[in-house]
Amino acid sequence: MRKYIVAGNWKMNTTVPEGVALAKEVAAKAKDLPANVELVVAPPFTHLSAVAEALKGSKVGLSAQNCADHEKGAYTGEVAVSMLTSVGCQYTILGHSERRQYYGETDEKLVVKTRLALEAGLKVILCVGENLDEREAGKHFAVVTEQTKNVLYNFTAEDLKKVVIAYEPVWAIGTGKTATAAQAEEIHACIRSVIAEKFGAEAADEMTILYGGSCKPSNAKELFAEKDIDGGLIGGAALKADDFIAIAASF
Repeated sequence: MRKYIVAGNWKMNTTVPEGVALAKEVAAKAKDLPANVELVVAPPFTHLSAVAEALKGSKVGLSAQNCADHEKGAYTGEVAVSMLTSVGCQYTILGHSERRQYYGETDEKLVVKTRLALEAGLKVILCVGENLDEREAGKHFAVVTEQTKNVLYNFTAEDLKKVVIAYEPVWAIGTGKTATAAQAEEIHACIRSVIAEKFGAEAADEMTILYGGSCKPSNAKELFAEKDIDGGLIGGAALKADDFIAIAASF
């Protein structure tokens, strides 16, 4: 059965005390959510140990926002997957649009990172999505197909059980433009067909695919009603516990 996930990407927001308080509030309010909806929070690296402690005994999972593409060594400022697992992370986000746009993250590098993460026992939230120019040029299906194939076709169907895909319509994040539920659904269906092409219908049907384009309490129910949208990768709304829980409760 496909798993529903609502993951909160805090990005570069909150101090450690603020993050701990937010995590505790989310954990307390998550108790009443349906059993088939998993919550995950992804605080900055500096917060991970303290937030892991705050989440102990709760039903909220912990994710990093990124990981290094090396196991260890002289890579100043980088964080290895072994460091993430040692503080209690279960997930890492990889390939976020901001990492691709601002830090030149390539699909080739994401293959390396994904392999390291899976080998370390982490689950991966892999982000794919097109920008405004690509959307307006009608290349959105091609871009998302290529990103998905370039990374995930390097892995096995067994590996895929530990991968979640998050579709980010980059053109609809912070631009004032909004993706409709139908626009989101057609890309999610495309991603699922790309998975089916390589790994079979069963693997595709089991794949959790999240929507990552300005999902809020006001539009979550409509989005989550679509058959191929299995939750959200939430940005700004994840910084307010009530909004984050309201999105999860939209299932």
